[in-house]
Amino acid sequence: MRVTRLLTALTLLVPLAACSSEPEPGDAANAFAAAFAKGDLKAASGQTDSPDAASKQLSAVRKALEPKSVSAEVKGVTQGDGSSTANATYRVSWDLGGNRTWSYDSHFELRDDDGSWKVHWSPTVIHPKLAQQQAIAVQGQQPELAPVLDRDGGAVLSPSRVVSVLLDKAKAGDVNAVAGALATALSGIDNTITQQAILDGANKTPAGQPYQVAALRQSNYETVKPAIYDLPGVRFTSSPRLLADDKAFAPTVLPGIRKVVEADLTGKAGWRVITTDSTGAEVEELYSKAPQPATAATTTLSIGVQNAAQAAVNTEATPSMIVAMQPSTGELLAVAQNAPADAQGPVALMGRYPPGSTFKIVTATAALSAGKVTGASPVGCPATITIDGREIPNAGKFDKGTIPLSTAFAVSCNTTFAQLASEMGPSDLTNAAKNYGLGVDFVMPGATTVTGSVPAASGIVERAEDGFGQGKVVASPFGMALVVSAVASGKMPAPSLLRGSSTKADATVQPVSPQVLDGVRAMMLEMARSTPALAGFPEVRGKTGTAQFGDGTHSHGWFVGYQGDLAFAVLLTDVGTSAKAVAAATRFLGGLS
Repeated sequence: MRVTRLLTALTLLVPLAACSSEPEPGDAANAFAAAFAKGDLKAASGQTDSPDAASKQLSAVRKALEPKSVSAEVKGVTQGDGSSTANATYRVSWDLGGNRTWSYDSHFELRDDDGSWKVHWSPTVIHPKLAQQQAIAVQGQQPELAPVLDRDGGAVLSPSRVVSVLLDKAKAGDVNAVAGALATALSGIDNTITQQAILDGANKTPAGQPYQVAALRQSNYETVKPAIYDLPGVRFTSSPRLLADDKAFAPTVLPGIRKVVEADLTGKAGWRVITTDSTGAEVEELYSKAPQPATAATTTLSIGVQNAAQAAVNTEATPSMIVAMQPSTGELLAVAQNAPADAQGPVALMGRYPPGSTFKIVTATAALSAGKVTGASPVGCPATITIDGREIPNAGKFDKGTIPLSTAFAVSCNTTFAQLASEMGPSDLTNAAKNYGLGVDFVMPGATTVTGSVPAASGIVERAEDGFGQGKVVASPFGMALVVSAVASGKMPAPSLLRGSSTKADATVQPVSPQVLDGVRAMMLEMARSTPALAGFPEVRGKTGTAQFGDGTHSHGWFVGYQGDLAFAVLLTDVGTSAKAVAAATRFLGGLS
């Protein structure tokens, strides 16, 4: 037996060493492999003893695989002495693009046909497991989306199938009847889906394109499928989506989180090469690469803290919200809004409200930083004070006479803090607020935020009004949660909503001195301990705020504070008193497990 070793890579032919000029089987093996690799199907099939069959099947396989390139390396040819047949072994490698490579060993027989060696054609020439009447196909395998977890590993967004219900008006026949049937079936899931809404949407959709009537969770689709599946002009598509495990959980921020992370949670697709029969049914798997799921994303939110915050505001009649933050890290723990607030948008993060007396935290900080007062300094707390012609009263015009600054903070003397602010420079409050993060703009992945605004005040009256949070100062609950986080931790933390993400700030701030912070913390502790409703929470430090708005006859209720490594801001709009915000805060703190 004669054994000839051959190497053919891609389209390169390596001639066989031979002792005579007679045709050798290796020549034919080389020629076939080179033409096969190059995609020259006419030349490749011409090297076989059945050109038509070879051309048809080679063409079908290349069309199915759509390779970027092919390599074929002949490993060897064996031929018995004087035999008119020989056997070749070779390795085939298909580059299918997208980092997909399929390689395998195969073989074929060569026959001497009147002095000319030809590849004896059989489907096994292409692949050893390919049979007559079979084809090769490539299938993609998409990994399941990875979930989004809360800080403790609980799922908040999980992969689900979403079915889109599409209406093609041109194929619907009686489109009014079809729209009516769809509305009847789907209105129980979404009451905004009406016959007229469907007709309006379909009429506005460009010709040739279907109108998406609804996108349904798989479970909801199954309940309405019997009523809509066979409607004329209605078809369906299905795709994976990240959906909230609890529809009521953090709807203010979950859509933004999903938008940021969904592309990163798709993982890497897998793929398979299979043989199929004449009907297209799978026969055998020739190769597979399993999909690689992505790693789950983790939000900073806490399911327990979020649920406690949500429960605390759900029953309020006016737009109400709570933002909770971890002072040591800046990680958002909860962003809760009730339904009236949801109707106004993400106001817990972006709303601009007068902060009222909660801003006295900033005014006290500026005053202590100036070194002119301490928490023990005696200050006046008269019922009213007139500054440059503007009368400023305490709430209900209470009069405390002369008391320590810490007590004026605890009982919320507007007159005291208006006087202190009036004696400051135009930018003193602006700078003190910015050192706590109020007035800093952040780019935080997952949500758009506004902390607030504390413009410099050149006029003495404006400064006085700003001193108790009623001038041009505005803040969001997010901004005030950041302020108390800075008080608690000693410096402004960088807020975040997604673990592993980076938040950018438009300003670098200076930490408030430890001595000043100790003074502010002591004032907040005195305020909380003088509030009977907070008696069950002895470690809470905080500040109330009743903030007038509009014509001055309506007021928002605030309470901001911290307990250990938990900071929070509670805002109940148009409730007339901060007492209701304190009550919501106690519900929130009491609901924490």
